Amino acid sequence: MSTQDILETLSGQLDEAQSGLSTLDSYYNGRQPAAFMQAKSRAALDGRLNALSVNFPRLLVSSVAERLRVTGFRPFGADAADESVWEAWQRSDLDTQAQLAHVDALTYGRSYVIVWVDAAGNPLVTVESAKQMITDHDPATGAVRAAVKRWEDGKEHYAVVYEPDKITRYKGKQNAMTVIDVIDNPLGEVPVVPIVNRSRLLDVYGSSEMNDILDLTDALNKVMVDAMVTSEYFARPRRWVTGLEIVEDEDGNPVNPFASEQDRVWQSENPETKFGQFDPARLDGYGDLSAVITQQIGAISGLPPHYLGLNGDQPPSADAIRSAEASLVSKAQAKQRVYGRAWARVADLIVKVRDGRNSVDFETVWASPETRTPGQVADAAVKLSTIGVPLESLLANPLGYTPAEIATIRSQKRAEALDMAGVDLSKFIVEDTAQ
Repeated sequence: MSTQDILETLSGQLDEAQSGLSTLDSYYNGRQPAAFMQAKSRAALDGRLNALSVNFPRLLVSSVAERLRVTGFRPFGADAADESVWEAWQRSDLDTQAQLAHVDALTYGRSYVIVWVDAAGNPLVTVESAKQMITDHDPATGAVRAAVKRWEDGKEHYAVVYEPDKITRYKGKQNAMTVIDVIDNPLGEVPVVPIVNRSRLLDVYGSSEMNDILDLTDALNKVMVDAMVTSEYFARPRRWVTGLEIVEDEDGNPVNPFASEQDRVWQSENPETKFGQFDPARLDGYGDLSAVITQQIGAISGLPPHYLGLNGDQPPSADAIRSAEASLVSKAQAKQRVYGRAWARVADLIVKVRDGRNSVDFETVWASPETRTPGQVADAAVKLSTIGVPLESLLANPLGYTPAEIATIRSQKRAEALDMAGVDLSKFIVEDTAQ
């Protein structure tokens, strides 16, 4: 398939994906249209409330993403992380960008990472959105065969086609783009790594983590809108009158004799007239139904009850929190396994861009996704040290230090040991001179 064919094919797939991605985007931002908002409800509120969103989809994405923190890359079989790869990681601001890649992968089902070289010849890693980029995969192996990134700058449209042997840049109008540059690709492979939120074997483009709770979110929003309509429409007590003559206007329409806002007292000259008030509307049913739906969201998503506000006024204990977060922690660990291989591939490409070749396979080192206090972490580290676990391994896990921080700690520890050794040696020299 020619480069032009790749551009046209993948651009078509990218266009087809925009509608679904925009829908997921609206749910993540809490701006989705109300699924059950009726015209009568809008009329009761005078159009002041067109949508009400309880944004549990975003809570789910952020709760998982905040537990996915890369702390380094370690060659297979090695105890220490590779400091040079971590330097390239930090130089590309991936401490921040990797977090955004995880958020997009959880929201859209995928995000992308491009590894290339900057103007100074250093490896450059950028994170790309699924709204601007798409990949083509070998159906036999699943490997990336080609990729297209497309974006707009004012009235100009740009596109880049990534292939194993070359990178082609396009510019022009949307349907009339011309080649402006062709760059040889010495890597011999497409320098694009998909970060895919995969749940099935053949799910090469992933699926949104929010999918399972979107309908339940619409149902919860409907209940909350109904509660607001009831609260607003029946805010004032509904009263009734019997035995009062109905007055009509010129068109035969009944006239409310108590319509004036200044009439605080209702009165009638007819002794048979009776006044009364309907029972006020109760909102208990809405609260019970919203709690049921929220519990279903928690069961499906793995979000613990204290994330969803289901614990009431009683704060949970530390043990209860750890137990309630077990499902969320397991989900985060599963994401680390899925995303970890993709980030390790990024580390492979960083070394390949820097050295021209790479004979080392990396594994991704993650911070623990569990909620633990500093005291618990320190206690775990002390207990592991008593059975002979090396200091560097303890600093990485469970203490969670980055390779740069570990290098600083090791350097300071060596300096401290030298200072102590120096003091002892000086003492021995003085004593020997005195003798």
